[in-house]
Amino acid sequence: MQYMPKLITIALGSSLLFAASCQQSGPNKDKGTGDTTAAAETPATVVAPISIAPVSASPEFPNASLAIAKVSATPQGTDSSKVSFDFNVKNYELKSQTADGGSKQCNNSAQGQHIHFILDNQPYKALYEPKNEITLANNTEHFLMAFLSRSYHESIKSKGAAVVYHFKIDEKGNLKKLDDPKQPMVFYSRPKGDYLGDDTKNLLLDFYVWNANLSPDGYKVKADIKNNDIVGHDTSIIITDWKPSFIQNLGMGKSSVTLTLVDKDGKQVESPMPNVTRNFQLAEKEPLK
Repeated sequence: MQYMPKLITIALGSSLLFAASCQQSGPNKDKGTGDTTAAAETPATVVAPISIAPVSASPEFPNASLAIAKVSATPQGTDSSKVSFDFNVKNYELKSQTADGGSKQCNNSAQGQHIHFILDNQPYKALYEPKNEITLANNTEHFLMAFLSRSYHESIKSKGAAVVYHFKIDEKGNLKKLDDPKQPMVFYSRPKGDYLGDDTKNLLLDFYVWNANLSPDGYKVKADIKNNDIVGHDTSIIITDWKPSFIQNLGMGKSSVTLTLVDKDGKQVESPMPNVTRNFQLAEKEPLK
């Protein structure tokens, strides 16, 4: 059985009636179910269609703030430099478990609340201390997005909880801060990495928009969700309200999400960060294939 791709427009702030949005089923409950004759004719894995469910209300941190205290670069030979970032965090406790972390029914970091450090829309690094060091090639330009994250990786979206830093490492290894970007951008956060067992049931779909407000008549984020190992098992959604959601019934195997920031006419915006694709993997148990 093949599931044809579909296009769903959703406003995540409205009441989406997914009766089983956060219910957990037994391992691999959806696999191999249904008509046995069809199963015999179709040896491929059978899974329910991909669905999108709202995330239950999360604790708010309206006064939490994140800012860059200092950035410095130290040349490492002639081709690269070590860049150090120090952050100021206020009214937010890193390493603490978010109050509803044990009941959210999605992947939760045992190390607690943290900072998502996203450089050039590559997979983020979780910072449990307000600092980070990376090595970058000389004569390169970069965009850093950093934001405060709950322990289950849901971003804090209140004003002041995130920062974008535009900079360059010149040919001599010196750091130069560049103008703050004015264009609308989207930065990818979750899903990311490998998911095992119960963590495969509710995959947090979360991202950060910058210099843009999402609305039905304005900017939107198009999310193309695909299981690369199951032919035809994919869907596309249009997000008009900046809130997280759960991806459900994605199925085991290698998958991907592509986010594209579009304007009111549905055209990709002209921006340094208009779209991004992330690959990740789901498995019932180790080892992952």
